[in-house]
Amino acid sequence: MGVAPGVLAALPLRDRIVTGDALYCQRDVCDQICAAGGDYLVVVKANQPQLYGDITLLFAEPPPGETFATATQRDHHGDRHEVRQLWASTALRGYSAWPGAQQVCKIERTTTRRGKTTRQVRYLITSLGPSIDPETLLRHVRSHWGIENRLHYVRDVTFGEDASQVRSGAAPQIMAALRNCVLAILRQAGWTNIAAALRQIAWQPGLALALLGIHPGITK
Repeated sequence: MGVAPGVLAALPLRDRIVTGDALYCQRDVCDQICAAGGDYLVVVKANQPQLYGDITLLFAEPPPGETFATATQRDHHGDRHEVRQLWASTALRGYSAWPGAQQVCKIERTTTRRGKTTRQVRYLITSLGPSIDPETLLRHVRSHWGIENRLHYVRDVTFGEDASQVRSGAAPQIMAALRNCVLAILRQAGWTNIAAALRQIAWQPGLALALLGIHPGITK
């Protein structure tokens, strides 16, 4: 979380939408995004207990006359059937001086595979106003999950993050930052298959230096 302001400061945020998990659900981060001319759509969890409690209460016990904008997406891949439903509300607009707050959302994802059904519920807050329809909000959330899942797969499987024995002090955070840095460099260089990129670099160590803009001099 501590590196988020620095990363965001280096990005062109105007007219962009920043999606993030609960670590990015912080007043300062949301304020920074809005001040730069962007919008945010972030997950709310127990790290913001008051906000989380008020959002869950709104959807569990809506006030009289409250109606929610809704959207539904369905996917079928092989033996897996997935339904995503989103409910959005402006009832907490301007909530507790939260920077730029316009809407809050509830998303329920129900997955059925081989007769077994699982259900996941998430809550979000966004600076996107009601002119952004719930179908669009749901597409943004789904896009974020897709990127997040791809990133976690590469880190866990290709880089073996889960098997890492580095667990003390700040070392795990440093190693995670280094893995993310390597991923960013390889993606920027046009690699889509990170495992193949690592194999080629292992065979040609000089390629790693070239990716960093380092070209060792040739001596006789």
